[in-house]
Amino acid sequence: RMIKTAIQAAEIDKKSELTAEEELTILSREAKQRRDSIVEFEKANRPELVEKTQGELVIVEKYLPAQLSLEEVQAKIAEIAEQVGATTQKEFGKLMGAVMQALKGQADGNVIKEQVKAHLNK
Repeated sequence: RMIKTAIQAAEIDKKSELTAEEELTILSREAKQRRDSIVEFEKANRPELVEKTQGELVIVEKYLPAQLSLEEVQAKIAEIAEQVGATTQKEFGKLMGAVMQALKGQADGNVIKEQVKAHLNK
């Protein structure tokens, strides 16, 4: 129900049906919200909320594309960096934008950010 509600709300805001890419964006956002909530609930020592939110996250992740492994993310970053010509930290934004677009919904944004930084620091 939570996913259906989020998608319907976005369709109402847009006043038309969503594309598959827009639905993927919503699913990614829902998963990120739950990951962030889990971290906060753990800090607040609320195990019952952590458990409930982890259950929700499992459901959301069923509708997302399969997540790439760390090695696959690193390989994609190297490939995209070569395509866009990004080699220094000054080009972080350019590379990050291209990688996020290419890997949308396939990897966590924080993992991508860390790996892009690591790649540019080589």
